Amino acid sequence: MPVDMRPLLVFLSLTLLAGPAHAGETPWQEVAPGVTLRLISSGQVKADGTTLIGLEIDMPETTRTYWRVPGETGLPTELDFAGSTGIRSHRILWPYPIRHETADYLDYAYFGPTVLPVELTLEPGASGIELSAVLGICSDICVPAQARFSLPLDDAAPDRPNGLRIRQALAMTPMEWTADPQPLGDVELQRGVGMLAVQVDDPGLDPASLIAATESGEPLFGAPQKSPEPNLVLIPILGKAEPDLANQAIRLTFLTDMGAFEVERTIKVPATE
Repeated sequence: MPVDMRPLLVFLSLTLLAGPAHAGETPWQEVAPGVTLRLISSGQVKADGTTLIGLEIDMPETTRTYWRVPGETGLPTELDFAGSTGIRSHRILWPYPIRHETADYLDYAYFGPTVLPVELTLEPGASGIELSAVLGICSDICVPAQARFSLPLDDAAPDRPNGLRIRQALAMTPMEWTADPQPLGDVELQRGVGMLAVQVDDPGLDPASLIAATESGEPLFGAPQKSPEPNLVLIPILGKAEPDLANQAIRLTFLTDMGAFEVERTIKVPATE
């Protein structure tokens, strides 16, 4: 049975400098007992100046790290590319997570071996990555593990095994749903009961897979619940006080028989009589 990690939280910082990098990957670094990290590269820069790398995490199936919204006890992932040459921006392409829920807390996590894809936008002449990564690793205790990586960007051979690892992770990264008809309709705040009511219009969408999150990650939303009304799903707002969510943007992540998708909606508030 999972243990509430909050009383046992141990702040551990393992800063390890990578040794000489092979083309397309760094050496593995141990950041916690039984947990190793490395940086891998797709080895291909696209015409638009972007390239894909991946933070590869090798850990037991019972050990976890966290999604972009970690949850109530999870620790956030932080990537710092200061010191890199020619990296204009970066974006983590988060695969769809597991909702890890117990009687005491709810987190969004990845268990076992995991690759977190990262899209880099490069400037002309970009030559190298210097990355400092901090991420939560939890098993019996939780630790904010830290690692540092150096990786050259002069390896331009596509379709290498590391590129395949990254593409496999991308297969579970939600895509923006842009086509009509839309799978989800309005999102309405139900005042007084601490719920969001989400209209589900696509029978291929798994209502139990819905994850609601604001840009800041606050407040945290719980697991979806069935509504007495057809095609309506209720998502609880966690916390003691009901926040003012009127007209706030919210992202809804979900699974369909075609894969993982996301849409953005604005939370509506019914007019009061």
